[in-house]
Amino acid sequence: MDYYTRAKFFKTKKRLGQNFLIDGEVIADIIDYANISPEDTIVEIGPGVGFVTEQLVKHAKKVIAIELDEEAIKELKKLNAPNLEIIHKDILKTDLSELCDGKIKIVANIPYYITSPIIAHLLGEIDDLNNKNRNKITDILLMVQEEVALRMVANENSPAKQYGLLTILSQFWADVEIMRKVGRKCFFPAPKVNSAIVKLKVREKPFAEVKDYSHLRKVIKSAFSQRRKNLKNCLLSGGFSKENIQKAMTELNMDENIRGEKLSILQFANLSEELLNEN
Repeated sequence: MDYYTRAKFFKTKKRLGQNFLIDGEVIADIIDYANISPEDTIVEIGPGVGFVTEQLVKHAKKVIAIELDEEAIKELKKLNAPNLEIIHKDILKTDLSELCDGKIKIVANIPYYITSPIIAHLLGEIDDLNNKNRNKITDILLMVQEEVALRMVANENSPAKQYGLLTILSQFWADVEIMRKVGRKCFFPAPKVNSAIVKLKVREKPFAEVKDYSHLRKVIKSAFSQRRKNLKNCLLSGGFSKENIQKAMTELNMDENIRGEKLSILQFANLSEELLNEN
């Protein structure tokens, strides 16, 4: 029975953002991109009815499938794989550090409306230096909306609407790469948009090292708080003093009319350090 026919037997739930991947070639690519060794433990987020799961269990030492939908779990149990553990839980309420010994790899086809919260849960915010989940993970393979994928890999030279808080959240603790695009017809039911597979290689050290990571987070959050305003005015609204902003921007030779989306992550780090020195 093909994936499409199997998917049709299951009543998907719109409230859970369920769109099942039914393209065998894309599933094969996911297994390839995950680079699974026989000693690997894979945590699969949102396995649904198990089309990817049934391939993962053939390659990994263990697969831990975290699924919220009880009906989907009934289907997963039919796989009857000895190396498959099924956990009925919300991923955002799951402490990955407690799941098993050793490191894990993540494979996830996640509901698009909670992409940012899941990335924050897996990697931690930029000032979360000892995040338990991140310390457990080596690689993350995500199926996300194509537009979100472009935001995750963007930089200061990308279109303004792509580069922002999600970019920095993704790249501060991981090297991010789009592996391939995935058309909407590769899913059932077909979503309204195309998707992409993104790979995140978790970093041991942050993208930029600074004295105060909470201060850096405040600077970045302020810079993107009001897209139509320039950086100076955004920082003013964020609680930084006009005098300190001017001194820091002068020291860094920054145009006073520059907008936040034109600063690289390293430039944000330098700005944070200068603003900290001015206090």
